[in-house]
Amino acid sequence: MSSRNKDAYYHKIVNAIIEIDRADEFIVSLSGVIKRLVVDHLHIVGDIYDRGPHPDIIMDMLINHHNVDIQWGNHDILWMGAGAGNLTCIANALNISLQYNNLEFLETGYGISLRKLVNFAQETYKDCKFFAPKGLTSDRFLNESKEYISKLHKAVVVMQFKLEGQTILAHPEYNMNHRLLLDRIDYEKGEIEIDGVKHKLNDCDFPTIDPKDPYRLTEQEQDIMDYLQFAFKNSEKLQKHIEFMFSNGSMYKIYNNNLLLHGCIPMNEDGNFTVFKRGSKSYSGQNYLAYCDRVARNAYFMSDTAPNKDIATDFFWFLWSGNGSPLYGRDKMTTFERYLIADQTLWTETKNPYYQLIKSPEICGKILEEFGLDAKKGHIINGHVPVRTKDGESPVRGEGRLIFIDGGFCKAYQKTTGIAGYTLIYNSWGMKLVSHEPFSSVENAVKQDVDIVSTSTVLEYDPNRIYVADTDIGAKLKEDINDLKMLLKAYREGYIG
Repeated sequence: MSSRNKDAYYHKIVNAIIEIDRADEFIVSLSGVIKRLVVDHLHIVGDIYDRGPHPDIIMDMLINHHNVDIQWGNHDILWMGAGAGNLTCIANALNISLQYNNLEFLETGYGISLRKLVNFAQETYKDCKFFAPKGLTSDRFLNESKEYISKLHKAVVVMQFKLEGQTILAHPEYNMNHRLLLDRIDYEKGEIEIDGVKHKLNDCDFPTIDPKDPYRLTEQEQDIMDYLQFAFKNSEKLQKHIEFMFSNGSMYKIYNNNLLLHGCIPMNEDGNFTVFKRGSKSYSGQNYLAYCDRVARNAYFMSDTAPNKDIATDFFWFLWSGNGSPLYGRDKMTTFERYLIADQTLWTETKNPYYQLIKSPEICGKILEEFGLDAKKGHIINGHVPVRTKDGESPVRGEGRLIFIDGGFCKAYQKTTGIAGYTLIYNSWGMKLVSHEPFSSVENAVKQDVDIVSTSTVLEYDPNRIYVADTDIGAKLKEDINDLKMLLKAYREGYIG
């Protein structure tokens, strides 16, 4: 009888919710409660920005999450640099947004107007077919949009190449002089010489480039970049998101005997950690990642009136694309070649030896020990590299010591990966990797009951269940309990009143 009474009681509550037209809000709230109970702590191993349409909305959700941390990705650090006002980062961030026809969030989300840039691009550039955005179809309206965005895109890319050249020249310690390309162009013949070989350029209409001083912005370009710098630095919402990246994020995190990071630990082919000279000091392994974290924080929070603010924020761009960046993990970013040279052999970006070495459990163990973790029981949780699941590639390396969980949530990667990303679930029984199929549409989810299909694989099962006392939180609780016991003892013995 009591069960039937409760059943009727619950039906009354649900019917009342429906009658007052609050069903949607109730479902959202209930789902939030369930999610909070199920997911105690959320780790994001980087790259929130740049591919999907509204990273600003994702950031708002993360800010409101009850317990989250972020291991910065190279795309995140790019936007952190843009938020710090670095012109080279701003140009790169705009380039990617234009490349993926993803401008809406800039204006509607962050309140950054592109009107000055639009007027300049329309007046300055003509044929820009090699700078067309990705993902636009061929109907008449979108063809007009494509031409409009392509001009905008080319204007930004040319300014990016100039600003990158200025940054490289200002920082010989980056060892990136091989990426100075504008001064190698023969503008009359429309060709460039790379490694002793001459290549015809796809496009050589560069009305704003002075061949005698190719890295100098024109007065109008400088005015546009100064305006954009002001807009990025004074976007209240963007600054809120970047500050959250700093308060809840880092280059890496150690959590419950796991090392979480986005890119790599720079290594040499012999399996040793690469040594980087910075000033009078040398850094490698954990110390190098800690150094990068420290320099990035100092650059962002440095006073705007500091005379070397611009030079300091250049480090964000190095972390975005530099050879030796633990977030990027490649020898170069071939943006110039991909836009302007048809020979795709020049598009190659060689990965750091780390990505081959981690196939060895011994190397994974060496990395874990470098960070003070157990080489046999610890794990490296890695992002950055989309796993080509459709080609049979596995996200697990080093006989289970390392797990890649960047399967490509964004649609831009799903043709490459064959799936829509991974989620790694870690609980008291061990680790489980969940792969997600692409989400088709809301309509299919509602009408055909076709939601995101997920497949779970148990990676590690421990019959000796892990308790709270065995975790990092448990260790902290033990310390707190011990402190309280000592405080109570001091009170009882009359040392404190």
